[in-house]
Amino acid sequence: MTTILNNRYQIINTLGSGGFGETFLAEDTYMPSRRRCVIKQLKPISNNPQMYQLIQERFAREAAILEELGRGNSQIPDLFAYFSEGGQFYLVQEYIAGETLTKLVQNQGNLSENVVKDILVKILPVLGYVHSKKIVHRDIKPENIIIRSSDSLPVLIDFGAVKEAMGTVVNSQGNSTASIVVGTPGFMPSEQAAGRPLYSSDLFSLGLTAIYLLTGKTPQQLTSDPHTGEVLWQQFAPQVSQILANILTKAVMSHPRDRYPSAQAMLQALQSPIPVTPIAPTIPLASPVPETEETLVVSPAGRQQQAQPVSPVQLPVSNNQNNSLLFGSLIAGGIIGASVVIGYALTRDPEPNTVISSTENSPAPTNSSHVTSSTNSDRDTLTTPPDNSSNVNTANPNNPLVNQPNNPNTGNPAKSLAKPSPKQALQDYYAIINQEDYQTSWSKFTTNFQNNSQVHPQGYQSYTGWWTTVDFVDIEDVRLVAEGVEVAEVDARLRYYLKSGRVSNPNLVRFRLVWDENTNQWLIDGAKSSQ
Repeated sequence: MTTILNNRYQIINTLGSGGFGETFLAEDTYMPSRRRCVIKQLKPISNNPQMYQLIQERFAREAAILEELGRGNSQIPDLFAYFSEGGQFYLVQEYIAGETLTKLVQNQGNLSENVVKDILVKILPVLGYVHSKKIVHRDIKPENIIIRSSDSLPVLIDFGAVKEAMGTVVNSQGNSTASIVVGTPGFMPSEQAAGRPLYSSDLFSLGLTAIYLLTGKTPQQLTSDPHTGEVLWQQFAPQVSQILANILTKAVMSHPRDRYPSAQAMLQALQSPIPVTPIAPTIPLASPVPETEETLVVSPAGRQQQAQPVSPVQLPVSNNQNNSLLFGSLIAGGIIGASVVIGYALTRDPEPNTVISSTENSPAPTNSSHVTSSTNSDRDTLTTPPDNSSNVNTANPNNPLVNQPNNPNTGNPAKSLAKPSPKQALQDYYAIINQEDYQTSWSKFTTNFQNNSQVHPQGYQSYTGWWTTVDFVDIEDVRLVAEGVEVAEVDARLRYYLKSGRVSNPNLVRFRLVWDENTNQWLIDGAKSSQ
């Protein structure tokens, strides 16, 4: 017998079923093309007739949000209609022809690092868009991301808020509340299981989804550190680079403050890494690919009210140019030294700029296109890069630059072309900071800068004491100001994202770098505010 819903939608087959209801593939008989669509049937948890009107109102509100999300982003299905019938609620959504990530792994096996990174880079902006609407998805897992056949883009489906509306009840105080928590065991973090989802809860779920794509293992099949409870997964994917491993490990940290604060921050980390040698294999990968778990309906313990994510607070950052180093940046009431300005950067390619000024202790330049160094006995000349940007080396993440030693037998200034760009050296430094590898980043300072007691009163301890409070630093612009054989200057515009959730205003900083022939690399020798 043919089933017709709402006197319009003819059911073709059942796509799935779970605790919230069923999902059908249907045809719209009112459309000349008999357009295919997906119909989600949602069953209220309570059979109380008095609750029906309240659930209907919440259902209508959540449906309106789904409509807005679908209209605003092509990687979210459109909502065509919603209705109630026979005491149950229905959503009519765009049918996405394609393959879920679960099916993709089952059919093709574990995915390569490049494929997984590509999926993440394409889905994170969608998640950022959802969060910008103050919505937490709450049920990200391989089954809820479809690779669309028409353009190979990942599409985010099955938002959890509508499901939560089905669990609306009245508590003992007479107030309406959600009696269920939406999510899938293993893929949802502890704060979500307690009924307090955050934006970073979605990033946690997405991180575990990526780990599933790389390893073929669901969260329940992974191990955890017995001391910290953190997920241990890299032994199941020994081929993955340490950079991607670090990014995913950060995304799935158990405490929200240790994760990326936003989808944009995670996307930024993926788009500006530096090459790192992959870790050695420890455990061979050999296991069948399991199905991912169904979405769970659970009751939160002691839940009174749904917590709302809080957007970062913009904090002013003051500048102080009375010192050649950057001492005046104020964040959360603390004074930040010059080491603070060295953080995480975007890999943009801005146009070359003319020299703004030399370092404060340097002699005044004789003309606008040259500045001189006061730390080198040979007074190495810094030359402003020409307008032709092809003379500025830019690193390719897939084909990194290799430092070349200087040729002592020639005085040809062109020998500096064999070096990596100072701008790239600064960007590489930021990527190391972003991975929280502070020992390596500390080694990117000159000895003089490390021993500067005004900047690092307690040496390395001062340096790490600050950085453990910072999630990352976004460099909104980076420009090569001047480059000589042994000295260079780079301008960078910085914005700090603290682990507390606070965000600073951007601040323009000039960095001084010197070439170290012993290690064949540019080292940071100082920094000062340029504003």
